Amino acid sequence: MSQFNESKSHFIEQLPETVLDKVGKAIGPFEEVTIQVTTDMVDTHRYGSRWLVVTNHRLLVLAPDDSTPEDMQISMQSLKTVHMEPMVGGGRLMLVPYDGESVCLFYSNSLSLKFAEVAEGIKRLIDGDEPNLPLEMDQTRCHKCNRLLPEKGGICPACIKKTDTLFRLLGFIMPYKTQALLLVILTLFTAMLQLAPPYIIKFIIDDVLTTGQSADQLYFYVGLLFGLSVILWVSEIVRRWLNTWVGFRAIEDLRTGLFGALQLLPLRFYDKRKIGSLISRMNNDSELVEDYMIFDAPFILSNAVLVIGIIILLFTMNWELALFVLLPVPPIIIVASLVWDYLEDYWRRWSIQWSRLTTHISESINGIRVIKAFSQEAYEGERFEEHNQSLRKASVSSERSWLVFFLMTNFFMSFGAFFVWYFGGLQILDNKLQLGELMAFIAYIWMLYTPLQWFSDYYSFIVRAFAGAERIFEVIDANSEPFDQTDAVPMPLIKGHVNFRKAAFAYDPGKNVLRDIDLEVRPNEMIGLVGESGVGKSTLINLITRFYDASRGSIEIDGVDIRDIRLADLRSQIGLVAQQSFLFNGTIAENIAYSKQDASFEEILRASYAANAHEFIIKKPDGYDMLVGEQGRRLAGGEKQRIAIARAILHDPKILILDEATSSLDTATEKKIQEAIARLVAGRTTFAIAHRLSTLRAANRLVVLDAGRIAETGSHTELMARKGIFYRLVKTQQESSAIMAVKG
Repeated sequence: MSQFNESKSHFIEQLPETVLDKVGKAIGPFEEVTIQVTTDMVDTHRYGSRWLVVTNHRLLVLAPDDSTPEDMQISMQSLKTVHMEPMVGGGRLMLVPYDGESVCLFYSNSLSLKFAEVAEGIKRLIDGDEPNLPLEMDQTRCHKCNRLLPEKGGICPACIKKTDTLFRLLGFIMPYKTQALLLVILTLFTAMLQLAPPYIIKFIIDDVLTTGQSADQLYFYVGLLFGLSVILWVSEIVRRWLNTWVGFRAIEDLRTGLFGALQLLPLRFYDKRKIGSLISRMNNDSELVEDYMIFDAPFILSNAVLVIGIIILLFTMNWELALFVLLPVPPIIIVASLVWDYLEDYWRRWSIQWSRLTTHISESINGIRVIKAFSQEAYEGERFEEHNQSLRKASVSSERSWLVFFLMTNFFMSFGAFFVWYFGGLQILDNKLQLGELMAFIAYIWMLYTPLQWFSDYYSFIVRAFAGAERIFEVIDANSEPFDQTDAVPMPLIKGHVNFRKAAFAYDPGKNVLRDIDLEVRPNEMIGLVGESGVGKSTLINLITRFYDASRGSIEIDGVDIRDIRLADLRSQIGLVAQQSFLFNGTIAENIAYSKQDASFEEILRASYAANAHEFIIKKPDGYDMLVGEQGRRLAGGEKQRIAIARAILHDPKILILDEATSSLDTATEKKIQEAIARLVAGRTTFAIAHRLSTLRAANRLVVLDAGRIAETGSHTELMARKGIFYRLVKTQQESSAIMAVKG
C-alpha cells in the first residue's frame, strides 16, 4: 500500500510496484497525488513507459525500471510553466523550471488528448488552483484489448460478443412474443413436414413400383404426397405472413429506438461524428438488420430444424451411409468459425466506406450553391469518384472473401454425394440396400446440403447484419442527455437569475475556449456579449442552454446548479434566435407554432404581428399555408429571421438568447427586426450577440470577452469612456463602415 494520499481524479492510473516504491520514498506522508499518468514513449524513437506523478508540492518523472533517461524531480515552486509541443506521430510535454533544463515527456498521438488535459491541470496547480481535471475523456483505444477504436469514444468491434448482439436483436421481437411463438411453432411444423416426401417416395419405389403392387397403393401414396404439398403450401403462406408481420414491426421499433437516441444525444456527440455516417446507420445498417430479421433468421431456424431431422432419419435408415454424408460437414463448420471475424472485418470496412460516400453526397447537395459559385463541379466529381472507388474496392474484397468460402463449401459438399452413390451402389449390388432407400438417401442429401450451401451465402449477409447492428447499438448505447434524472430539481417557473461561477469550457481537451467566467445576471436584465470572433461568445450561450456542460466551475439558474435542473424545465423556458434560423419543410404557420405545438391560429397571428412578420406573410400566395421549402429556402433571410422571432415570442421564454439575430441584413429589414426584438426582450433575461455593436446600446450591461475571459463590463457609455477593448472594436467597425461607404 502507498503511504501517500491519492485524490479521486480519473487521471490516477495504477502504478507498477517499482514506481510505487520510488514515489513512496520521494514524497511526504501527507502529500496529495493529483495526477498520476503514464506515457507510451521513452523518447522520439523508442516505445516504453515513463510515469508523471504530480502532488501539491512536486512533480516526479519516473521510469518503471533502470532504463534511461533517469528519474527527475521538480518542486512546484520552481516550475515556471508547462506546455505541449506537437511532433511527427506524437508530441512532448515540456516541464519548464525557472532555473535549469526543461524535462520532456514523450507520447504518441493516441495519448495527446490525455496530456493536453494534464498540461492544463499542472498550469492551474502552478497558479495555486485545483487541477479540476475532467471526470471522463473520450477513449481512443479499447480499455480491454488496447486496439484503436474506429471513432473516439466508440465501441471496439473485436470485444463485442456476437451472442450479446443476437440477444439484443431478439429483444426487439419480445413485444410480439405471441406472434413470434406461433411463428416458431409453425416453422418447426413446416420443417418436419418437409422430411416426409422423400420417405414416401421410398415406399413408392420399394413397395409399389419394384414389387408390382396394385394401383390403389400408388394412388394412396401419391394422394398423400399431394395432401402434404397442400398443407406445406398453406403453412408456408401463413408462416411468411407472420414472419413479415413480426419482422417489420421489430425493425420499426429498432429504427424508432435509433431515431429516439439520435434526438436525445448531446451536441458533443454530433461534434465528433459526420452526419452522413449517422444517416448511413439509419439507412444501410438498419436495412441489413431488416434483411436478417425478415429473411436470414427464419431461414436459419427452419433449416436448422430440417438438418437435425434429416440427420436423425439418415442414421435411422443406414448409419454407414449417414457417416459418409456427414464427412464434409465438420470442415465446413471449422472453416465458418475461422472466417467469421475475417468476413465481419471486411463488411465493417464496407459500412465505413458507405458512410463516407453518404457524407460526401449530403455535403455536396447541401453545398451545391457554393460548388456552382466557384465552378468546382469537376473537383467534387473527383472527390466522389475517390469515395466511390474506395467503396468498390471494399465491396470487391468482401465479395471475394465470401466467394472463396462459398466455393470451398461447395467443394467439400460434393464429396458426400460421391461417397453415397458409390458405397450405396455397392450395398444395392450386395442386396444390403433397396433402390428406394438409396433414392431417399440421395434426396435427403440434397435437402441437407442445400441449406448448408446457401448458409455460406446467408453467412455473408449475417456477418454484414451483425456489423450493422453493432453500429446501430453503438448510437443507442451512447450517453444521452440527462432528461430522465430522477433526482433532478423541477423548476416549472424560472425567474431568470443566471450566475456563472468560475466556469470554463473546452471543446477539445486542453484547449479552453472559456476560462474562469464569473458573471451574475439579474432577472429581466439584458446582457450584450461583445468580442472578436472565436473569443467564446456563442460558447457561453451554449452553456446556458446546456447544449454543453461546463468543464470546470458551475452555472446557476435561480441559485440552482444548471446540471441539477430538470432539462425539460430548463429548455422549455429558454428561447433562441440564431444568426441562421432553421426552418422545417412545412408551412409558415407550422414553423411559427413549432415552439408551441398546441397553439391556436389566433396565438400564431399575435406572435406574427409582434415579430413584424404578418405584413410579408399575407403577401405570399398561400399566406400562412405557404410551404417554406427545405431549411426555409423559399424565404429571404430577413423573412426567416422574423418567423424565428415569432416562434420565440410564441414560446414565451423567461431567458432569451439572440445570437447575431440581425447580422447580414439590409437596413430596412434590420429596423423591422429590431422593433420585433424590442418587443421580445421585454420582461425577460436576455443574452444578445450582435454583429453591429451599435445595436447593443439598449443592453443594461455589455460583457467584453477576450481570449476566453471577461475583460470588461459596463454600459455602452462607460466602456467607450474607458477606451479599452470595446472602444477599439467600435472604432475599428466605424472605420470599416466609413471605408465601405466611400467605396459604395
